[in-house]
Amino acid sequence: MVIVLEQTATDEQIQNVIRHLEEYGFEVHSSKGVQSLVLGAIGVKPDFDTRKIKVLQGVADVYRVTAPFKLASRNFHPENTKIKIKDVEIGGDKIVMIAGPCSIESDEQVFKLAETVAKSGAKILRGGAFKPRTSPYSFQGLGEEGLKYIRAAADEFGLLVITEVMQISQIDLIAKYADIFQVGARNMQNFSLLKEIGATDKPVMLKRGLSATIEEWLMSAEYILAGGNSNVFLCERGIRTFEKYTRNTFDLSAIPIVHKKSHLPVFADPSHATGIRDQVPPMARAAVAAGADGLMIEIHYDPEHALSDGPQALLPEEYIRLYDELKLIAKAVGKSF
Repeated sequence: MVIVLEQTATDEQIQNVIRHLEEYGFEVHSSKGVQSLVLGAIGVKPDFDTRKIKVLQGVADVYRVTAPFKLASRNFHPENTKIKIKDVEIGGDKIVMIAGPCSIESDEQVFKLAETVAKSGAKILRGGAFKPRTSPYSFQGLGEEGLKYIRAAADEFGLLVITEVMQISQIDLIAKYADIFQVGARNMQNFSLLKEIGATDKPVMLKRGLSATIEEWLMSAEYILAGGNSNVFLCERGIRTFEKYTRNTFDLSAIPIVHKKSHLPVFADPSHATGIRDQVPPMARAAVAAGADGLMIEIHYDPEHALSDGPQALLPEEYIRLYDELKLIAKAVGKSF
């Protein structure tokens, strides 16, 4: 249920509305819009008479939210969410680029690629220290050693760090080194992990699950938002279909659909979506044209010998060229890098 308060509502009136909602058993969240304050009342009460709240002083309107995701819905938060991390704003007029290796393999590797990322003008360095691999025999990451490497490289070149959190026990460790948590596709419905991350204030990028619907994806975001962490943005990374020519099927339509349904920023990861190097640039260009708030691109200076996902990683010169192309497309859709 969404309660829109009058612009002239006093603090005393607002607190009175909140007190009544809590007495009726609702969990209350507030959202400050451009023109008014909005309260979200969370609770399964299909027979609740909304007039009990509508008659209170300071209330302009009350209406039910039919979507199962409440806090992620535009009904609750009409304006786009903007997440400020140091000098980087996610969800604003600028498209944010995240780039780096799939896995952190050595200090030399991550420093070399961090220099390329910074040179391009991107602001966020990616790299996995803990890797969820399909095979138990594949490279699983360097752990804390890798986190130290990527943090040092990012600090050297003035970048932010994003890296994946795979389990609850890793949250505190990764929080020491990373600026942004990444929840990967395989953990999108790890609800215990989402609840714990929701209890932090660290920004979170939530990737879409391998076979998740858009509603399931937004419901997973709801877990984090309900925990109190409002710094959430999404990432479309392709879904599993019967098609075999690409690693996944890149659901470009998800970008405008989520923008219509939700206030959360939406990124795209064409590297994982396609899994093939020469298909990454055209899909990256398409994602910007579709309205993505940012991109995540994998790069490697020696992809043939990469310890993970080499076939989808761009060479540094390919990445720089793509970045320049994307600037032209961004301008055409009213954005910039």
